[in-house]
Amino acid sequence: MSRMSFALLATVSLVALTSASAVHAQTAPAGGGTTALEEISVEGRAAAARVDGAPGVVTNDGYVAKTTRSATKTDTPVNELPVTVNTVTQKQLQDQQPQNLQEALYYTPGAQVGLYGFDPRYDSFYIRGVDVTYTGVFRDGLRQFNSPNGIMRLEPYGLEAISVLKGPSSAIYGASASVGIIDLVSKRPTEFTFGEVEAQTGSYDRIQGAFDFGGPANEAGTVLYRLTGLARNAGTELGSVNDNRLFFAPSLTLKPSDDTKITFLGEYFDGLTGGSAAYFNDANGVTDTPLSAKDFNDFRQRQGRVGYELEHNFSDMVSLHQNFRFSTVDTRQGYSGRNAETSIDGYTGLIKERFYGVAADTYVLTKFDTGQVNHKLITGLDVSYLTYKSRMAFGVFDDMENISSPHFVTGSPTSKQDQTLVGVYGQDELAWGRWRLTFGGRYDWFESDYHDGAIGRGYGAAQKQDDGKFTGRVGVSYVTPAGFTPFIGYGTSFVPNPGTVIDGSVTKPTVGEQIEAGIKYNVPDHNAFINVSFFSLKQEDGVVFVVEGLQNKQTQLDFHSQGIEIDAGATLANGVNLLANYSYNDVTIDAPDVLEGNRLTSVPKHSFAIWAGYDVQEGPLKGLGLGAGVRYTGQSFSDNNNATAISNDPRTFVDAKISYELENISANLKGISAQLNATNLLDEVKQVCTSNYCYKTDGRRVIASIKYKW
Repeated sequence: MSRMSFALLATVSLVALTSASAVHAQTAPAGGGTTALEEISVEGRAAAARVDGAPGVVTNDGYVAKTTRSATKTDTPVNELPVTVNTVTQKQLQDQQPQNLQEALYYTPGAQVGLYGFDPRYDSFYIRGVDVTYTGVFRDGLRQFNSPNGIMRLEPYGLEAISVLKGPSSAIYGASASVGIIDLVSKRPTEFTFGEVEAQTGSYDRIQGAFDFGGPANEAGTVLYRLTGLARNAGTELGSVNDNRLFFAPSLTLKPSDDTKITFLGEYFDGLTGGSAAYFNDANGVTDTPLSAKDFNDFRQRQGRVGYELEHNFSDMVSLHQNFRFSTVDTRQGYSGRNAETSIDGYTGLIKERFYGVAADTYVLTKFDTGQVNHKLITGLDVSYLTYKSRMAFGVFDDMENISSPHFVTGSPTSKQDQTLVGVYGQDELAWGRWRLTFGGRYDWFESDYHDGAIGRGYGAAQKQDDGKFTGRVGVSYVTPAGFTPFIGYGTSFVPNPGTVIDGSVTKPTVGEQIEAGIKYNVPDHNAFINVSFFSLKQEDGVVFVVEGLQNKQTQLDFHSQGIEIDAGATLANGVNLLANYSYNDVTIDAPDVLEGNRLTSVPKHSFAIWAGYDVQEGPLKGLGLGAGVRYTGQSFSDNNNATAISNDPRTFVDAKISYELENISANLKGISAQLNATNLLDEVKQVCTSNYCYKTDGRRVIASIKYKW
C-alpha cells in the first residue's frame, strides 16, 4: 500500500471515529463569560442583517462584514479572529461595479493590482508582496485550479462576496499561498423569491445584459433555485483586443430534512479577448505602438465547474460538511509581435491548453465544552487532483497579406503534468471568557509527474516530485468590553506550483511562514471598525515572473516581506458608507545572492485607498446614491535588479459612481434604478514596468446601467 493510499484510509477512519465519539459527548454549561452573538432576524431583503446567498458571511447590506466562514471554516465573528480578514461585500460590489477580480480588490489593503498594466486576459495580483494569481485563489472554500496558461477567469456578477484571509492558511486549506487565500463566495439560492434584470452600455461600444433570479421552487421551501447569467459584446482601448463573454451559473439547494442540506453549484463561461495587450518598448519604456496584429490576436477561453456542498447535522453538537468540485478550462491563445501597419517584428505564437481539476474537502465540526472552555473542533480530509496538457508553437508569417495563417516552426514544445495532493488536518477554536485561541495542523502528501516533448514525437521521461509537508498555525486574541481586540498569530504554508522555470526544470513547491500582531476595534453602537496589523513573512522558492524574449516565464526567489496595514470601514444609519486603508510593504529578496537585498519588482512600499459613498435617506433627493474613491500606488522598481534608468513613478487614480432609484419619481417605476460608474475618471494613463518590461495602465472607462428588481 502506498503512503497516499494509507493516508486516505487512516484519515477516513479518523473522521469516522471522531464523528462517532463526538455524538456521545456530554455538553457542559457554557461558562467564563463567553461573548454571546446578537440574535439576527432575517425577513427577506429588508432584513437588518444579510445572511442569504453567502454561507458564513453576515453583513448589514453595507460594507462591514460581521462574520466570515473563510477564516476558520466556522461562522466566527470577524472581530474575534486572531487573523486579518478583509471582505468585499455585495453592497460594495454593486456600488463599484468591478469588471474582474483585480478591480474588485482596488480598495483592499495590501493588494497590488495592475502590475502588468492593461491586460484583460488574467486576474493577476499580489497580496503583501506575494503573487497569488496561481496559488491563492479559492472558490467557496476549495482551491481554484490553474495551469500555466489556463487561469480560471472570474465574472464578478456571479459573486455574493469576496473574503481575503491574510496569513498562511495551509493548516486548514492545504496548498495555498504563504500570504493567505482569496475566497470567492458564489451566489446561491435564497429562501425568498427575488429577481433582477440589467442592461448596460458604455465605453468601447459596450453592450451587456444580465439576469439573476431565484427562490423557493415548491411551497414547502425544501427546494430552492437560482439562475444567474450575463452576455457581453465589447471592445477595449486596444482595437485588437475584445472583451466578450457569456456566463451562466445555475444553482440548486435541496433540504430533505431540517438536518440536511445540499447545494449544487455550476458555471459555464465563454470569453474572447486579446492574445496580447502589450505595447512595443524602446529605451525609454513603453511606446504607443501595440505589439499585436489585429487579425491574429484572439484568446478564446471556455471554462466550466460543477460541484456540491453538503451539510448534515448529527446533533446540535456534531455536523458533517463535504465540498466537491470538478472544473475545467480550455484555452486557445494566438498572438503576433509583428504589426502589419508598422512592420515591427517580434514573437508569433499559438498556445492551446486544457486542464481538468477535482477538489474534495470533507470535515466534521464538533462543538463541546470542557469546563469553562468552549470548543469548535474540526477534523478533515482534503483531496485534490490536477492534470493539464499544453501545446505551444512559435514561428513567423509567410505572407503579411494572409496574417491569419502563420507558418510555425517544427519541433514546437508540448507538455503535460499531473498533480495529486492529499491532506489530513485538525483545528480547534477555544473560547474561555474573553480569550480566543485557535490552533491547527495539517500534513500533506504531494505527487507530481511532468513530461515535455515535441509535437508528433511523444513525451520525454517524467520529472517526478514526491514530497510531504507539515504546516500549522496558532493565534490568540482577547475581546475587550470596549470593542478592542488585540491579537497575535503565527503560521506556515506549503504549495506546489504548476509548470516549469526558465531552465526547464519543474517548479519547486513554495514554503513560507508569517507572524502577525495587531488590534481590531469595533466602534460601540456603530457599524464601523478600525484595524491595525503588523506582519513579517518569509517565502522560499516563491514564484515570480521575468520577461525573456517577450514572454513571461516563471522563476523562483526567496524573499522577505514585512509591513503594516491600517484598515477602516463603516456603514452608518444616515446612509454614509466608508472604506479607507493604508499599507506599508517592504519586500526584499534573500536569494539568489546576486539579488540579495534588492526590492521585489513593481511592489510599492506605500499605497492607500479611500472610498466614500452616501445614499440619501429622505427628502426630495431620496434614492440618490453618490460615491467616489481615490487609489494611490507609490514608487517601485521596474525589475529585480532595481535598475534606476526606468522605474515606476507614483500614480493616483479616481473612481466615481452615481445612482438613483426611480420609484422616488413615480410609484409606477418601483424597482427600477439607474447607475453610472467611472473607473479612472481623470483618464490617468501611466507607465508600469514589471520584470524589465513596461505596460500601460487602464484608461478611463464609463459604464451606464439600468436595473429592474422585484
